[in-house]
Amino acid sequence: MDKLDIITIGESLIELSTSDSIAQTDKLDKYYGGDNLTTAITALRLGSKVGFISRIGMDCFKNYLLESWQEEGLDISHVKPVNGSNGLYILSREQNGENKEFSFYRKKTAATNLSIDDISTEYIQKTSLLYSTGITQSLSLSAREAVKQAFKIAKENNILTAYDPNYNSKIWSEDEAKEAFYEIAEFIDILFINIKHDSKIITDSSSIDNIIKYLWDKGISTVIIKSSTEKGYYTGYQGKIEFTKFINENVIDNTGAGDAFNGGVIHALVSGMSPFRAVNLGAIVAGLQIKGIGAIKSIPDKDEVYKIFKGQND
Repeated sequence: MDKLDIITIGESLIELSTSDSIAQTDKLDKYYGGDNLTTAITALRLGSKVGFISRIGMDCFKNYLLESWQEEGLDISHVKPVNGSNGLYILSREQNGENKEFSFYRKKTAATNLSIDDISTEYIQKTSLLYSTGITQSLSLSAREAVKQAFKIAKENNILTAYDPNYNSKIWSEDEAKEAFYEIAEFIDILFINIKHDSKIITDSSSIDNIIKYLWDKGISTVIIKSSTEKGYYTGYQGKIEFTKFINENVIDNTGAGDAFNGGVIHALVSGMSPFRAVNLGAIVAGLQIKGIGAIKSIPDKDEVYKIFKGQND
């Protein structure tokens, strides 16, 4: 197998979406999602070679998922089938961008079977960057162990690691999320955090400077903070902190926007860009992605993203 640029570890979910209210619609559009998968497909569409580590349920959606990923060009050699169902979420966002409805069903799904048995040292050695999130850790104790093992292997082999806590209070507690982060913190090179949802859990601070300096002291070299209040991103790297504005504030649907942003950034990093330029590219990806409904089906293509990016840097 050829060398990969990025490997992500996580779950896949079936996405059913509509531009009407759930109560009024008689049609749901089928696609797929999941935070790590959204990040993976974003990087892939931008030109990176991407692999995915997961478990897939042998239900009626299995063939659809596998065929869709193969068409995208995603390496699925380490996606293992297991008896059980795939997770699912239902999304409604009306055309005016208001009245979002969101329900997800992910308990005891196939991805909860992720374990250290799914983590291959040989496979991880083939990539330049390994990525995962707190969402994956929250799936099960065995999935949490798998993420830790993968990050440890990556660190031992001088492979870059990137992580997003992606905290969701509906999934687990603040204490659980904090514990999961700190058990792999020593292995993290690049950290994405949301100022609203993640920063106080991890650092007990809401100060941009304090958060970044605290995490630098923990050995995390690149810290990227997402701030909806400030309408942009703070990037801390090599003693410098820079701010990048959102490129689009007209949101139709922000489902998966943060994950798409992460995909744009890690694609840019493995392509040789500095973290500051990488965040610029990620901001473009997210700004375009929020114009559509759904996580992955709204991810822009490479030409559209790079046309804007090159225009900004001419």
